[in-house]
Amino acid sequence: MSASQRQKQFDMNRSRANNLASSSSSSSGNSNNNSTGSTKNVASPHQRKLQTSMERLQVQQPNTSRRSAGSNWMAAAGGTPSGPAPGSENQEAKDPKEPQPLTKSARMRLKKKAQRNRYLAMDCEMVGVGHNGQDDMLARVSIVNRVGQVLLDKHVKPRQEVTDYRTSVSGIRPQDIANGEDFATVQDEVVKLLHGRILVGHALGNDLAVLSIRHPFENIRDTSRYKPLCKLVSNGHTPSLKRLTMAVLGQEIQTGEHNSVEDARAAMGIYNRIAGDWEKYLEKKRHQQQHY
Repeated sequence: MSASQRQKQFDMNRSRANNLASSSSSSSGNSNNNSTGSTKNVASPHQRKLQTSMERLQVQQPNTSRRSAGSNWMAAAGGTPSGPAPGSENQEAKDPKEPQPLTKSARMRLKKKAQRNRYLAMDCEMVGVGHNGQDDMLARVSIVNRVGQVLLDKHVKPRQEVTDYRTSVSGIRPQDIANGEDFATVQDEVVKLLHGRILVGHALGNDLAVLSIRHPFENIRDTSRYKPLCKLVSNGHTPSLKRLTMAVLGQEIQTGEHNSVEDARAAMGIYNRIAGDWEKYLEKKRHQQQHY
């Protein structure tokens, strides 16, 4: 019997006892009007039995044994009366606002996305400023992930007077950068995107310099400075990205004006083709440096 049922039975018995007591006192009062009043009322056996039952119900403690109380053991133990026990069949559904656990397929998709975006390739196009356009100024920056998806591709407003657009190589025209974004805004986007990532590219020192940013050396994979590749393709000399792409990927690029998205994808393609050997080479170098 649950606590609520016991309480209900107790109330019913108490009401019956009160009714019996009042009727008994009324009848005894009528019979004693002619007596001396010295004789006390004597309870009937039925009244004594009812009184004993009431006292037993009043002092009885609720059953707090989980095994005997079943799914209502929390209510019997003094928990929330109307709330179901944890794990019971009547347990309410979870709050829909609470975040639900991801499925296995969703976790796999997030993992693959993180792997794709852990390695990013970047390439910049520059225009000439200063005397005879000898100095470089950023005009366009492009960043792609490991599968070649474009994550950023922005033209940048000139901060100085452009003296040589270098259009035949850079592909930049006056209207491209006139409608570009502010340098500081683009620089901030690049920094946030590259943070904690492995940066792939060709001659990245020039790109980082024109962006006025730095990147951890151990997180750089520069196709122009990977010695085994340079030795294989150009006998140890610094090869061009065009030559490397043809040698490693069998693709021809930069047949006319350069495209920073195309060049970034080419650098990433080269790295993907030889990534296993490249990472083993770097690990071997780190191991050697730790022992000297």
